[in-house]
Amino acid sequence: MAPSPRSGRARRALLTAFVTASVALPVSGAARPAAVPAPAPAAVAPLESAGSSALEARYAAGRAEIRAARDMAARHGDRRRATALTAMARPGRTFLMFDGRDGGRGVEVVGDLSRARRIAVLVPGAGVDLDHYGRLRRGAGALLDELGSGSAVVAWLGYRTPAMLSPAAMTPGRADEAAPALRSFVRELSAAKPSARVSLLCHSYGSVVCARAASGLEVADLVLYGSPGTGAADAADLRTGARVWAGLGADDWIAGVPHLEIALPWVTAGFGTDPVAPEFGAEVFDAGGAGHSGYLEPGSVSLRSIAGIVTGTAGGGHA
Repeated sequence: MAPSPRSGRARRALLTAFVTASVALPVSGAARPAAVPAPAPAAVAPLESAGSSALEARYAAGRAEIRAARDMAARHGDRRRATALTAMARPGRTFLMFDGRDGGRGVEVVGDLSRARRIAVLVPGAGVDLDHYGRLRRGAGALLDELGSGSAVVAWLGYRTPAMLSPAAMTPGRADEAAPALRSFVRELSAAKPSARVSLLCHSYGSVVCARAASGLEVADLVLYGSPGTGAADAADLRTGARVWAGLGADDWIAGVPHLEIALPWVTAGFGTDPVAPEFGAEVFDAGGAGHSGYLEPGSVSLRSIAGIVTGTAGGGHA
């Protein structure tokens, strides 16, 4: 059967976007300042227990890494980075891991992990790094407020995210790099908190990361929102025992991204089936009027829906 005119237009639109980004991003990137230097972090042992003393030791190590990165940024003359890292190192901020190199990586706990009966792990998408970390942290805080006592939220910035509207954001390479680290972290977390209900909340390009990591992970829910696709044909293709959810806000621009995969000679561009489409087979939740960056806004329909999934009280049905 010949492809429909609509699918042909979508394919041309995706290919045009990819080629444009391939040309434009290297040119614009040439003018970017050099990366802020940061020390290599010390190796840490796996978290074998989520007791308060074990956690405090990890949090102290994370705080020391942040302060070392802050001092190096200050010596480099980057006051913006040094100020941001000073805030991250304040008492009360709790990082299980921190690496200030190459845009930065970190795993921050919001809430009391030692007492948590349910844990939400936020996996961000493109454009999130140490200089754009605030929205991820605020979203974690808003979700914790919505969940209430007995909960913890983990902001998992554990990979080198692609830049927005870049070739890397349209291809699975960064997700393939990130998936082993996410899988390792979730398994470590589950071993330390075996009785806790763990949910993976995957935003935008983060849904591609989660899809690559999903197979074999013992999590209760896999929540895809603001997703460009996952690279999987359907939910069954994720090979997970988790309940798979998907949501798309009415004001999310990503709805206009063509849901195709194009095999180019050097890479595959695009991520295939829309997770909220009936043929994907996910449980579709009400995301209200959320924009692409607004799914965890306080008081929003999408935040209430996501909190209901994490607590296990949400209903829902196939799209």
